[in-house]
Amino acid sequence: MDWLPNVLTAARLAAVVPFALLLARADDAVSVGAAALFALAAFTDFLDGYLARRLGTSTRFGRIVDPLADRLLIDVALILLVWHQRLEWWLTVPVLLRDVLLGALFRSRHVEGRVSVNFTGKTATALIMLSLTLLMLTAEPWPKALYLAGMAVSLSAAILYYRSPQGGPASKPS
Repeated sequence: MDWLPNVLTAARLAAVVPFALLLARADDAVSVGAAALFALAAFTDFLDGYLARRLGTSTRFGRIVDPLADRLLIDVALILLVWHQRLEWWLTVPVLLRDVLLGALFRSRHVEGRVSVNFTGKTATALIMLSLTLLMLTAEPWPKALYLAGMAVSLSAAILYYRSPQGGPASKPS
């Protein structure tokens, strides 16, 4: 069972392309199929982390590919929601820029063996993933409020990651 978290991570990464195709082809970015695939992939993010901690397994593959899969899934959703004019571009730039900057930070700290995930970052990811799923399920604008909350928490998490060599207060190994 030690392999299961990595399989879930790989499945999430593999889901990015079919998800992107479903959302790109959707009318006005409303797609039950895209939302369901996105939500399922998002759920694997939390499940693989839970299983890795529960089983006491941590692999180089998981440490590298897990955050990459998360960022790709979210960033592709953001770009396509802007393309469909469901989100304003200026609302996505902070999260996209955060991902680029944290990717660089992650790479430098990973080389040094200092990569941790904090509760604030996990909360931000959950809020953003939930809001994006809801934006794909309804043409109504109200999920943007949840996205804005997730974006605010996300930027707070970025500051914590940047300030701390271990990923912020109350951090846990990834």
